[in-house]
Amino acid sequence: MGNLEVKPLPIRYCLYARKSSEAEERQALSIDSQIKEMITTAQRDELDIVEVYRESHSAKDCGQRPVYNQLLQDIRSGKFNGIITWHPDRLSRNAGDLGALVDLLDQKLLIEIRTHSQKFTNNPNEKFLLMILGSQAKLENDNKSINVKRGLKTKCEMGLWPSVATTGYINSTNVNEKGVVYIDHQRAPIMKKMFERVAYEGVSGKKIFYWLRDEIKFKAKSGKPLTLSNVYILLKNHFYYGSFEYPKNSGRWYTGKHEPIITKELFDIVQEKMQRSIIRVENKEFAFTKLIKCGLCGSGITADEKFKKQANGNVHRYVYYGCSRFADKDCKCGYIREEDLIKQFEEMIDTLNLDEIGMKEHIKAEVERYKKFQSGVLGKTEKIKVADIEIRNYAKYILREGTSFEKRELLSCLKSKIKLNNKTLYLNEV
Repeated sequence: MGNLEVKPLPIRYCLYARKSSEAEERQALSIDSQIKEMITTAQRDELDIVEVYRESHSAKDCGQRPVYNQLLQDIRSGKFNGIITWHPDRLSRNAGDLGALVDLLDQKLLIEIRTHSQKFTNNPNEKFLLMILGSQAKLENDNKSINVKRGLKTKCEMGLWPSVATTGYINSTNVNEKGVVYIDHQRAPIMKKMFERVAYEGVSGKKIFYWLRDEIKFKAKSGKPLTLSNVYILLKNHFYYGSFEYPKNSGRWYTGKHEPIITKELFDIVQEKMQRSIIRVENKEFAFTKLIKCGLCGSGITADEKFKKQANGNVHRYVYYGCSRFADKDCKCGYIREEDLIKQFEEMIDTLNLDEIGMKEHIKAEVERYKKFQSGVLGKTEKIKVADIEIRNYAKYILREGTSFEKRELLSCLKSKIKLNNKTLYLNEV
């Protein structure tokens, strides 16, 4: 018998094109151009293309490209066994993804990788060259990252700001003044006034937010109003008195060359005022906040406490609940004392269908446990029954004497939403 000729496996190719950034696009072909060139190569060499993959994602980090990960999975499943790409660095710029390709070549699941000028197969020399080219791409990435970081650090040491200017400043448009920021004469006075109002008038961050939004109609450079969180971030920004940290939370501080909008003394007063406010709020624990909505404007119900000193020296604490006015600063919902609020909750418990109380079974079990304890102490063995009235009374006891957590747990289990309107509570079905 003559020797049988072993025919090579047919190769089914996929096209893979990637662009990760505008900077990289300027140095290489765009995705459409890459695909056009690869199709021309495939038609010339009569290659069978079964799939085209497009991806705009950095290849710097291993395993972070969803399209590339799908490509590897499709090779393992036998959908195709060849890849056509513009250059090896399109496939990988990190050791992990490059190793996955080499493993597929070793397992003979991947037969061939073609680029516009090279071919790589399960050949030691060709695999070695593929790894060198991939490693070279990683080296370029690493060096680029080091150079960028060094450049940013140098810029900061020169007092230049290496990012987008914060509200109140504008970046220079002069290409020879990279990192230079100038006062935004339209917005800087408002930023200064914001700090002064907090420091000298005792205005809260929330009131500053409403002042900016409703009274002076302030807009950032983006054309959008500031959010409440934006206001607090700006009030903590050292940049306004001439200092900055870069990168954020790095502990590396620099003195900027930009013109300060406020003094360091004014900034410190504001931080002290804000810190006192934070401590005061964090030390408070109000049972019914976040459970009730305003029936007029839909804002959340907030709480505040007042202290009254009597002639005999005794100090009484009063807690008031009312609309936060987040949705409507002119809301007329009014305020109600906590004691009056609890009385209304108790009256509500008396009129509720017990099925409305999501904690019904839990409360019933607690009452049963207490009655069993009583029976055990008194030596009684009668069958334990829990009446509806006992469940209601226990719920009212929690409202009067329970912890804040127990009160929240009870009310959060109601199947209807709790609303407050003109000092009156009511339930609104979901």
